[in-house]
Amino acid sequence: MTRRKSPALARRTRNRSVPKKPLSSNKLATALCILLGVVTVAVYSPTFGHSFVVLDDQEYVTTNVHIRGTAWETIKWAFTSTDAANWHPLTWLSHSLDYRLFGFNASGHHVDSVLIHALNAILLFLVLVYMTRRRWPSLLVAALFALHPINVESVAWIAERKNVLSTLFFFLTIGAYGWYSRKPQWGRYVAVLGFFAMGLMAKPMLVTLPFVLLLLDYWPLERMRSSTEGQRSSSTAGSRQSLLGLILEKVPFFVLSALSSWITVKAQRGAVRTFEEFTFSTRIENAIVSYGLYLWKMIWPAHLTLYPYSVVTLAAWRWMLSAVVLAGVTIVVVVFRRRRYLPAGWFWFLGTLIPVIGLVQVGEYSMADRYAYISLIGIFVMIAWGLSDLARAKNVRGVWGTAAAIVVLAAMAGATYRQIDYWASDYDLWAHALEISESPFAHNAIAMALMNPNTEMTKEDLERFPTEPMRVDETRRHFERALELHLQSPDVALWGTARTFNNLGNLDRMQNRLDEAREHDEKALEIYRGLVQKDADAYLPYLAGALNNLGSVNRMQNKLDEARKNYEEAYKIDRQLAEENPIKNSPMLAMMLNEFGLLDASQNRMDDARGHYKEALDIERQLAEQSPAVYKPQLAMTLDNFGLLNVVQKRMDEAQQHYEEAVNIERQLVEKNSAVYLPDLVMSLSNLGRVNRIEGRIEAARACYEEAFNLLQRLVQSNNSYVAEMAQVEAALQELEQPSPSQISQARSLRNAGQHGN
Repeated sequence: MTRRKSPALARRTRNRSVPKKPLSSNKLATALCILLGVVTVAVYSPTFGHSFVVLDDQEYVTTNVHIRGTAWETIKWAFTSTDAANWHPLTWLSHSLDYRLFGFNASGHHVDSVLIHALNAILLFLVLVYMTRRRWPSLLVAALFALHPINVESVAWIAERKNVLSTLFFFLTIGAYGWYSRKPQWGRYVAVLGFFAMGLMAKPMLVTLPFVLLLLDYWPLERMRSSTEGQRSSSTAGSRQSLLGLILEKVPFFVLSALSSWITVKAQRGAVRTFEEFTFSTRIENAIVSYGLYLWKMIWPAHLTLYPYSVVTLAAWRWMLSAVVLAGVTIVVVVFRRRRYLPAGWFWFLGTLIPVIGLVQVGEYSMADRYAYISLIGIFVMIAWGLSDLARAKNVRGVWGTAAAIVVLAAMAGATYRQIDYWASDYDLWAHALEISESPFAHNAIAMALMNPNTEMTKEDLERFPTEPMRVDETRRHFERALELHLQSPDVALWGTARTFNNLGNLDRMQNRLDEAREHDEKALEIYRGLVQKDADAYLPYLAGALNNLGSVNRMQNKLDEARKNYEEAYKIDRQLAEENPIKNSPMLAMMLNEFGLLDASQNRMDDARGHYKEALDIERQLAEQSPAVYKPQLAMTLDNFGLLNVVQKRMDEAQQHYEEAVNIERQLVEKNSAVYLPDLVMSLSNLGRVNRIEGRIEAARACYEEAFNLLQRLVQSNNSYVAEMAQVEAALQELEQPSPSQISQARSLRNAGQHGN
């Protein structure tokens, strides 16, 4: 006979045997993933209202005709192209998909980048939980990754889709590797290798991933057997291997990394800087300083920007201080290596930055926030697991740790939200860069943004420069300051000095300061000739541009024979480059043909001019169909020039056709940017009015002149230089009110005929 338990005792027994788990496992993980994703999207939502920026977005999207071809054409190009100095076919296909979904609506492109970043944060959380069985440290790492301001550059910059996309495959690779490590099978191994290959096809920075997998073998997977461990029995001992065995297991991964590196070196051949431009000692010093700065910006994420290489030597104390910090952290990590997450996280940080730390210098940046997108995860792991262990050792209640984490993450989210504002326009981006650190590259970039009619400006930017003369004056100030900084170190970054001379020459011609333009163009040409001797592939296009610019100055100063010599040399280079890569180099060839046509007309070589204009129009019509916003202005300019040639040759029907097409294009451009394109529309209307008047189409001529006059009234309100042109149009209108000799003769004939009839 058994004794019955009392109801209270029975309840206590049941409670002890089946403890409650509030929101356990899957439900809690799902809730945390949703929370992480929603918060990330909310913080980055301001990017949805941003436009494209000129910096690289043109090359990747707005002027990239390949992403707008048929599906097969785009796929074929993506897998064979090394444009943008990279082989990353999946990135090109990603941009192509966005274009097919959203066209040139930048909001859609931004939305996709933000969604991928949010998915990356969720994947990071899930992968860490799967590998470590530690939910809350994993969540802290993922939240730091999602909300840290240093990652804004990777997410808010459309051209950096390659960064967020490759990281997606990075996390899928290490997630699949964790799955493989639990039950090593060929099918699982192939899945890991497949995700890695896809990651490399999104961005070659993932070449260090085999090294990361070895770190994961050390911690948290603990697949690495120590020399003293032997074959002791444990739950994981069966899957543990020697270091050599684990390295051999990664051989296919290292082969893929080597292949990707080889392709990347070939693709970046023209972008890699020589040791004459950046000495080896300079690169070492910059690498050490950059490591230190990444750590500092992780701790104190202020003054985040683009970091052009300095034209002055780094102060010794900077690289020495960074070296001390790096050595100190390394010593601490080694001393406390029993906490395996410390060396795993630290060498993750050091190792994944090696391809972009500047030992092989590509481009003009000494470091970049986007390079830390994956690398700082190692430091986040050290922080999250270190704090968790410290809280356990000190018996800190979980609520206090949670509260502290929320405060820090909220502060980071606020800083990220503010950092996103700097990506609203090209001007804001580079103005912020100059506020942080003055460099000739930043001065050049902000001046180019002010000079480029396609640059999107925020309302605040437009209020800062309400008139075109103010914008031009600000442009000159930045170009001149950039040149001043370059000339302080004349032997450093010669290509930058040449570019600044070239930019100043363009501005001089625009302001009709031809003597200054000649001086600047000749200096740019001299430098580019020297650079071409060292690296023709990289600098031939710039040499052609400098020749074209100097030729334009000679033509405008009526030094026509000298201009022809410049144009012929430039034309030969542009023709060669266009044959090698039509899509990339045909725009420069079309511009050269247009300039050649002007020179031909000046020398009364009308048939040559007609041939050059016709070929330029054929190229520009194709370009304008593919990228209207970029190439329609150039097409309208050639149409105006061709129209004038037709007038001189008395081919009025063709002149009318070309002017009417130019007017239609410029009306569309004025709708998007009236401040820039109104003067061009006025000129085309005046030219069309002149043709109509010559042909006796008086009402059509009057309509053109009246529209031009009304537009000029708007222009005069902000720029008095248009007063003379307005007077000319007004005089043309008055002439239309007075009968011409032919009209008087016709009227007399009619009157005489009438009298004779009576």
